[in-house]
Amino acid sequence: MASTLSRPVPACLRLVAGPRVFRSARSSAAAARPLYSNRSLRCSKFHTRGALNDKAKLSNPSDSQLPKSPSRRGPSLTEYSANPPCPAGETPPSAEALVPDAFLLPDGTPDYLRLILTARVYEVIDESPLSHAVNISNRLGCDVHLKREDLLPVFSFKLRGAYNKMAHLSPEERERGVVACSAGNHAQGVAFSSRHLKIPSTIVMPSGTPSIKHQNVTRLGGKVVLFGPDFDSAKEECSRLEKLEGLTNIPPFDDPYVIAGQGTIGMEILRQSKIENLEAVFCGIGGGGLIAGIGTYLKRIAPHVKIIGVETYDANAMVQSLQEGKRVTLKDVGLFADGAAVKSVGAENFRLCNDVVDEVIQVSTDEVCAAIKDVFMDTRSIVEPAGALSLAGLKKYVAKYPSSNQNRSLVAVTSGANMNFDRLGFVAERAALGEQREALLSVNIPERPGAFAELVKAVLPNAVTEFSYRYATPDSANVLMGISLRSAASRESDLASLFDRLSTSGMTAVDLSGDELAKTHVRYLVGGRSAVSHERLYTFEFPERPGALAKFLTTLRPGFNISLFHYRNHGGDVGKVVAGIQCPDEELPQLEDFLRDLQYPFVDETENLTYQRFLRD
Repeated sequence: MASTLSRPVPACLRLVAGPRVFRSARSSAAAARPLYSNRSLRCSKFHTRGALNDKAKLSNPSDSQLPKSPSRRGPSLTEYSANPPCPAGETPPSAEALVPDAFLLPDGTPDYLRLILTARVYEVIDESPLSHAVNISNRLGCDVHLKREDLLPVFSFKLRGAYNKMAHLSPEERERGVVACSAGNHAQGVAFSSRHLKIPSTIVMPSGTPSIKHQNVTRLGGKVVLFGPDFDSAKEECSRLEKLEGLTNIPPFDDPYVIAGQGTIGMEILRQSKIENLEAVFCGIGGGGLIAGIGTYLKRIAPHVKIIGVETYDANAMVQSLQEGKRVTLKDVGLFADGAAVKSVGAENFRLCNDVVDEVIQVSTDEVCAAIKDVFMDTRSIVEPAGALSLAGLKKYVAKYPSSNQNRSLVAVTSGANMNFDRLGFVAERAALGEQREALLSVNIPERPGAFAELVKAVLPNAVTEFSYRYATPDSANVLMGISLRSAASRESDLASLFDRLSTSGMTAVDLSGDELAKTHVRYLVGGRSAVSHERLYTFEFPERPGALAKFLTTLRPGFNISLFHYRNHGGDVGKVVAGIQCPDEELPQLEDFLRDLQYPFVDETENLTYQRFLRD
């Protein structure tokens, strides 16, 4: 195994004499320390793309193939992608202002060890199990455990932080009640806690929230207020109710009591593990509350344990913040792992993560889908995409740092299981690509009798999982093929061998496994190329709810002809559409002004290789 990190224990985590167990995390020395000092792995990009293989040109996704988040000029489609509220003339209270003086360190920052040890989460939950993942362990050659937060009463770790925050409210605050803006796991955590603590709770959601989500919150004891078309509007209404009725806002992650509630997971991991064998704990990162709480506790008690965060490539606010040395607000955010699709990490979370997080690994949508499948194969349980981030990152970590030590222990926190059933088809479809046991190829073959037979013969012994073709020109044809591979480890050699066999037969191939347009749309559209004049291709996203597609089509009626259209429901909160629009070059500014006015996020895909090869003549 590669040598472990040799970074010093942060000053805030060193043992000291007396009742105070932390030193200042913000001492002048700490503040002056370079962000990457002694952190050779911080925000490592080892997992990103790698060099392109000369034969299998796109065997690893290139920069241009990584998920592109549409420019979000319009409504916020999920709660964490909403613009962070910043009312004029107001600043949020600092973390130290939210806890009693007795729970502050000498420098005035919260004493998280004491906050975690005195957290009240066990009034409402039992310890979540630390399950040995037998199949994953055997495949990776190490001891992998899953911290099953998906088994908590609301199927998410969010209950810990919400309950701990609410349990520490004053009698006056309890009587007035609480408010939160959420349609997901945080909403259910607040509602469940309010029923147990007998505190009135109001949960604000956008008007278009699917009924199953607000009905679940009502069932758990919360009063639901549906307001506005998106989460920006809902958050404004939440703030208004907070001031009007004197309610206490329960934040999803940026609060000392919320962080301490999540930190109890770290306390349990150490009780349930052999500390001497525990090498690293992996946590998905959204706003940063989960990893801040777990990391702060573990670095105090077992500083040798690495704290590894995991984000998707297109929702990487923590990666960018750590690189910049300050909190960064993303302009665009990918929405597949919607429970972790956060534009800006919490201020207190970032302060803590800057000291305790050893590395942040980025993963793709396909790798998250593969991790969901891995959890299912070991537990027969389905976790949500955000809940599988940790395992997706763990697998990439093991691939980079192999070891012959069979006792090395790695823990992935499966943070939630609130998965829409309709999304399972998409997950299953993309899991094989994420496991790197399947490749999606564009193969150019001569348009002559017998060419198909030559192609199939050249592909053997690999199995064909998908095949799409239609006659286009008398000279050559482009075939879209799915090809099974032996394993992730043999992917590069399998593709190199296949590309050699195809070349010998006079055929050329391009690996499209990392091309989102190909995987999401074009694979279902292959059926002919068109020479329609002045066509431009755009992908759009819109809130997925009953009647949303009809509304989108009604709205998308410019003075231009729509020459191509494809939509597929993936069971998520966001619908995706690809549309071809005929527009002469001189009228392009007018079209783009119209598209911006639509208020739907969009991306211009006109120059995309897949579009040019399969849909344009």
